[in-house]
This record gives sequence, structure tokens and C-alpha cells, in this order.
Amino acid sequence: MVRVVFVAPFAADTTLRFVRSTAEIADVRMALVSQEAPERLPAQLRERLVGFHRVGDAMDARELEAAVRSLEVELGGKAERLIGVLEQLQVPLAEVRERLSIRGMDASEARNFRDKSRMKDLLRANGLPCAAHRLCPTATEALEFAARAGFPLVAKPPAGAGARNTLRVDDMEQLRGYLRSSPPSDAAPLLLEEFITGEEFSFDTVTLHGRHLLHSINMYAPAPLTVLENAWIQWAVLLPRHIDGVEFAPIFDAGPRALDALGMHTGVTHMEWFRRPDGRIAISEVAARPPGAQFSTLISYAHDFDLYRAWARLCVHEQFEVPERRFSVGAAYLRGQGQGKVVGIDGLDEVRRELGPLVVEWKAPALGQGASGTYEGEGFVIVRHPQTEVVREALSKIVRTVRVRLGQ
Repeated sequence: MVRVVFVAPFAADTTLRFVRSTAEIADVRMALVSQEAPERLPAQLRERLVGFHRVGDAMDARELEAAVRSLEVELGGKAERLIGVLEQLQVPLAEVRERLSIRGMDASEARNFRDKSRMKDLLRANGLPCAAHRLCPTATEALEFAARAGFPLVAKPPAGAGARNTLRVDDMEQLRGYLRSSPPSDAAPLLLEEFITGEEFSFDTVTLHGRHLLHSINMYAPAPLTVLENAWIQWAVLLPRHIDGVEFAPIFDAGPRALDALGMHTGVTHMEWFRRPDGRIAISEVAARPPGAQFSTLISYAHDFDLYRAWARLCVHEQFEVPERRFSVGAAYLRGQGQGKVVGIDGLDEVRRELGPLVVEWKAPALGQGASGTYEGEGFVIVRHPQTEVVREALSKIVRTVRVRLGQ
């Protein structure tokens, strides 16, 4: 039996799916650390746990270490795996692994993925294409970089996740206003990057013992930053069935080399990258965790397997069987238009009726629910078909037809 501690700060649906998948695999004794009360967990999941420890701050390595030590009695010995899926957790998890001699990614490797400025320094040092950037602890340095690099720029925290707190800066006046409202410091520096135009994609990878075994390419329409800047935009992501063409050869060369440079040994990673108008590529950033925004579900449908269970087996037993990519898959994200709560949903029944068996999963917004305030919106529709163009047309139909109305 492998003794596993899973850290899940919040009882979010996607996180709990990874938790359940880990608890259900063979030969595991699993305990859970969370900021939530145990009553927030489904009863069937609680029954599978041998221990539970509640913490005030799951991102605090000292609290995590104390929690892991306290669970040794229930586990029947020292924890052999310490895992979690949130990006913000990866450094504290790694720090506790080092302190307790638990197998897995170490703190230096975790910081390579978490600190976006450090990441780009490493990529550039290894001859890999990425956006020009500068980590700015002072306003003066930010203004100097902007004067040299030109506009537009992207402003973000160096340890951000999911494009949150990220914005486009178009001129010096806007940058000065941003610096006045959020002055950078040594403790909270500002990361400025070149704003890359072109198509944006993801490159999601499963790695085992340094071998990059599975890759998935997802195409964004439009780019996530555009979605964040325009609350009304409904967007989609398309996973083409065939990704072995010449158009993707540059990322199949650069992507694995980037993971090697950052120190990925065993795990699932989510990389965001661009294809510039002249055809050159640039790696935006890489996260050492499974992708969010339903991407893990999309990859599962594309390969007709369960990535959630596969991630659990990878982390716990260090096993992975490479599946065949059998389908094109896509998701359309339903974002409310207006202000307030969901007061109406138009077109969803129509697209479900017209698309029929192409629709393999959906989450309909509930009347009265509040706006999520995130790029994932209030609901989604997932479609699948062996032909990429069929999926592309279905996504276009959904985005054109469905409207989620917000009001008071």
C-alpha cells in the first residue's frame, strides 16, 4: 500500500474529481488536508479516506508539514506521496517533500514553473523562444523596460495562475496609472512582458521519469487575455484530432526541451504558447499541474480515457499507458452578458437538439446563480467527433446561438 496525502484547499468540483480518482486506485491509503470542513466532502469520498486534517492556510508550508506529520498514525507510517493539483500549491508541496524526504518534485524545480520571470530566464538561457520580459521591483525599472521594449505590454504577477490579475498595457500613460495604483516592490514585483500577437495554443504533456509520453494541443478562440478583457465574449477551445502535421512541428521540438530545462521529471504539465504572424513560436508560460478550464476533461474525451485517473496512477504508482488520440473535441464556454444573476438562457436547447450526439457533456447555467466573474463563465458545452471540422463548426454554432442573460 502506498501512503498518500492529498492537499485540496477547497472543495471545488474539479479538485474533488482528482481527489476521488486518487482515493479509488488500487493499493492506496489516502489522507486529505483541506481548509474546508470535512462535511463539505461527499460522504462516499469521506469513507475512502483514512485520515483528514483541516488547516487554516493550505498554501503555508509550515502548516502543511505539521498536517502531514499528524496524519502518520492514520496512514500507518510516513507519507510516501504528497500531491495536489492547484498551481499555487506546487511550491509549498515541494518544500514539505524536501523537509520530510518524500519522493516527488523538489522546491527548486517547482519554483522554475511557478515564478514566471525565473521560468523565462531559464527558457531563454536554453535557447528556447519566449516573450521578452523584465521583473520590476520598482516603477522606474518598469518604465525603463517599457521605453525599451515598446507597447503593448502584458502586466502580471510573477506567480500568477490562469491569466488572473493579468492585463494589457497599451501606452506609457496607462502604465504610469497602473504603477500609481499598484506600486511594485521587492516583496511584490511586477512582471512586464512583450505582448505577443498571433494564435494562442496550449501544449499539455504527461511525463514519466523524464520521458514525455503524451502531448495534446488545444487551440484558443479567442486568446484568454482577450476573454478576460471582454466579459461578454463567449469563447471556445478546439482540440484537433491530428496534431502531427508540419504546422505543429515547432512546438513538438521546443515544448519537450522546455520541460527538460525546467526540470519536469514525472507529472502533467500545461504550457501556453503562441504562433506569431510570421510563423515563429513563443512559449508564454508552463504550469506543473493538470490543466484547468475543463481541459483535463477535453483531453480525456479526445483520447477516450480518463486523465483524472491516469494522473492519479502517474503520481502514486508512477505508471502511465499512452492512449491513442481518437477524436477531435471542443468546449464552448457560456458567459453571462449584462450584470447581476442569471435571468435567462437562450439557444441552449436549440443547439443540443441540432447537435444531438455531438454533445457529450454540458453544464447549463442555473437561473438565479451569480456571475462567476471568471473566464470559464457560467456553463459550458463539450462536443466530440472524429473529424476536426465537424467539431469546429459545432463550436461556432454554440457560440453564435447560446446567450446567457444576466440581470437583477
